[in-house]
Amino acid sequence: MSNQVPDRDEPPEHLRFAAYLQALAQVRYQEERSLMTEVLTDPDPAMAQSAVVRHLDRRATDLLKSPEYATWAQAMVKVLEPHPFLVQRLHEWSLFRAVALAQPWLPGALTDSSDWLQRKIVESLDTSDALAVLAETGRTRRVRNTARTTLTTRSKRA
Repeated sequence: MSNQVPDRDEPPEHLRFAAYLQALAQVRYQEERSLMTEVLTDPDPAMAQSAVVRHLDRRATDLLKSPEYATWAQAMVKVLEPHPFLVQRLHEWSLFRAVALAQPWLPGALTDSSDWLQRKIVESLDTSDALAVLAETGRTRRVRNTARTTLTTRSKRA
């Protein structure tokens, strides 16, 4: 996967991780599923999932406003099914997208989401509905306080 000369002091899983990240960054859409399937068969499942989650985060960010997102996410679910954490991350990206694009979403889904998604929403989106939900029911004090502060600051500007 990589043309780089290996560093003899670097653990093999670190070298594979770097090679996976490089390959995933360059993969064409048509080959993405097979490459992710290959990565997820690595003997170090934590490292493999870490590489795939980085790829999911990058690809979801790139496709966030694109109509292609839905097709991509649907294809990814099939690859990720045996990996609950990765499926959850993909679902949370879909919820983030719905909130960001003012599409329908359920407050309970946001309340039940991970700390990662709640922080991402309060730190990067300025949507009153989501911030109001998180100001009341955010998982952590940090999320609730950030949401309240953003709402208060916005109401003072209005």
